[in-house]
Amino acid sequence: MAVALPSAGTRISHAGHLGTVRFVGPVEGTQGVWLGVEWDDPNRGKHDGVKDGRRYFTCLVPNSGSFIRPSSTISYGVSFLTALTAKYIDIPHGGSSSEKVILGSSGGAIEVEAVGLDKIRGKLAQLERLREVSLDSELVSTADAPGEIERTCPGIRGLDLSKNLIPGWDVVADIAIELSDLRRLSLNQNRLRLSQRSNISAFKRLEELQLNATLTTWEDLQAILLYMPSLNSVELGYNCLRSLQRESGTGVTHRNSHNNSTITSINLDSNKLEDFAELCAALHILPSLERLVLTSNSIARVPTLSSDDGGTFQSDGDAGQSPVRGLKHLALALNQIASWSDIDALPHWCPRLESMTLAGNPLVEDPVHKTHARSFAISKVPTLKILDGATITPKERTDSELLYLSHISKQPLSDTEKRAVHPQWQALSSKHGIVEAPSRASAQHTQDTLSNRLINVRIHTAAAGGPPPHSLPSDAVEGYLRGCRADAALRVLSTMSVRTFRMKAMKAFKIPREKQGAMRLWMVLPDGHFVEMSEEYAGRDLSWWGVEEGTAFVLAEFES
Repeated sequence: MAVALPSAGTRISHAGHLGTVRFVGPVEGTQGVWLGVEWDDPNRGKHDGVKDGRRYFTCLVPNSGSFIRPSSTISYGVSFLTALTAKYIDIPHGGSSSEKVILGSSGGAIEVEAVGLDKIRGKLAQLERLREVSLDSELVSTADAPGEIERTCPGIRGLDLSKNLIPGWDVVADIAIELSDLRRLSLNQNRLRLSQRSNISAFKRLEELQLNATLTTWEDLQAILLYMPSLNSVELGYNCLRSLQRESGTGVTHRNSHNNSTITSINLDSNKLEDFAELCAALHILPSLERLVLTSNSIARVPTLSSDDGGTFQSDGDAGQSPVRGLKHLALALNQIASWSDIDALPHWCPRLESMTLAGNPLVEDPVHKTHARSFAISKVPTLKILDGATITPKERTDSELLYLSHISKQPLSDTEKRAVHPQWQALSSKHGIVEAPSRASAQHTQDTLSNRLINVRIHTAAAGGPPPHSLPSDAVEGYLRGCRADAALRVLSTMSVRTFRMKAMKAFKIPREKQGAMRLWMVLPDGHFVEMSEEYAGRDLSWWGVEEGTAFVLAEFES
């Protein structure tokens, strides 16, 4: 029996791989009919639709295409309700009230007798009670007859249709229009063509939309948003986006796009975006945006905001203002940011920023900057409350700002140069009571203010190998410390981590690198106990350990 041929645009599953038919017909030099397929997984492909110098089809992703013969082993998918029934309804066994069940965790070794499983199956089979449904990888390709989905499962609020065979938004709309209470929709890893049909009622209550790894363009998204008046969160990660400009023109905004005042969160994770100003300009159509995820892109620069940056986003009353001025949460981890001037620019783009991620950028991973990167970032963004997932306490902010001011004071800059190079310098100086004066006096004042925050501690090196005693009578502690080989005085911030403090101590005693791994640190308590500051808690700061003015420590070589 002849195998029915699909049309171009049909989604297929073949040997475990999903793809889209891009060509149906003969291939020169061969007999019979071939299907030109663009595979979702590019590794399955062999070319981009060209054979022997002739192009038969094109691929969205280079070298993701190949030719296959029509075959009965190719699956063209099933309807929504067919997949739903297969997953959520188990056919009753009938007859006996008990059944033999193999425990999955036993590897087939344990068999038990279960009673009443048909009753459980009956409850699960009540599809009208379903609220959250996942049909991920169930080969869904079509909707069902009008009214069937609504009669069968009208209560669905969350639906996952990721990695299926749905060919376009028309099929998605045919399913969604029957789910009047649908709020969350996941369509990840599909390939969806835009619909020619306009049906705003299909998505009128939708609040969350996931379109990760769908190759959806920014222009496509703008067209889609027109039919989602209640949407507040959208994910568009892993879509190979290099910019948010129109591919067919120079403007960043779709000619027929409209502002969307409901979206507060957009995730552009793991794309190939490079131009921060350009993408912010494109986001002008989302005036209520509060959360922006740009993790794992290729952003290397955050330019100073000016009236020339992204001029296409300006509108009446908005000239010179940031198009993302409402942002409260910004994820910039794992990009290419390498200059502090980029962080200096952020408060102008995002004056309400409360949380940010920077981990994985060259700026904070570089050994030269790493020890003070967190403190400097906190100082440069005054509204920040959370950095890289860790809350910024009032004490940490104060210590960070004073450390930053101390750093500035050591630079041979005039006050005018300081304002240009360190935009937060004047505000921080005013905040911490540093009156503007000639540079030298101002620098001395800054250092004096920082000095008030430093505490003095003493470190001793044990006279003999091994750890210090577990405890000594209070009047014997001083005698023990005087008997140590050497001692050194250090001035430190209480927010310094134990790990950093230990390295600072070893540097003070010029401990060779090959011996540093065997060095341990003990804190001397007022009652005469010696407490080891173990590696388990090395990330804690000194204030957590109760370190204060005059605290003594013992540094000893000890292999545990």
